Amino acid sequence: MADIQALVEQISGLTVLQAAELKKALQEKLGVTAIAAMPMAGAGASAAGAAAAPVAEAKTAFDVILAAVHTDKKIAVIKAVREVKAGLGLAEAKALVEGAPKPVLEGANKADADAAKKKLEEAGAKVEVK
Repeated sequence: MADIQALVEQISGLTVLQAAELKKALQEKLGVTAIAAMPMAGAGASAAGAAAAPVAEAKTAFDVILAAVHTDKKIAVIKAVREVKAGLGLAEAKALVEGAPKPVLEGANKADADAAKKKLEEAGAKVEVK
C-alpha cells in the first residue's frame, strides 16, 4: 500500500507534458489506447470528475492571429502578410490588415507559426499565436 501511495505522490507531481509522455509510454508498453471514460450517472460521478485531471496532448497546430496594427506601420505589415501568406494579393492583404483581428495562418506547425509571428512583429504588428 505504501508503494502505491508513493506512486500516486510522484504522478501527482508531474507537469502536464510529463503526464502526456507517461500516458504515451504506458500505451506503447501495454499495447493499449486511452479512451475517455464516461462517468456513470449516480453517486460519485461529480467527485470522480473533479478528481481526474485531464491530460492535455501537446499542441501541434497553431493559428497566427493579426491582433492589431498601428496606422503608421500598415504598409510594412501588409508587405509582411504577403510574405507570410503566399499567393495573397495586395488587395486581400490590405483587407486582412485593416480588418484586424484576423487569422493570418491557420493550422500551421510551431516553427512556421513562430516565424510568421516574428516577421509580422518586426513589421510593427501585434500578433497572437493560439
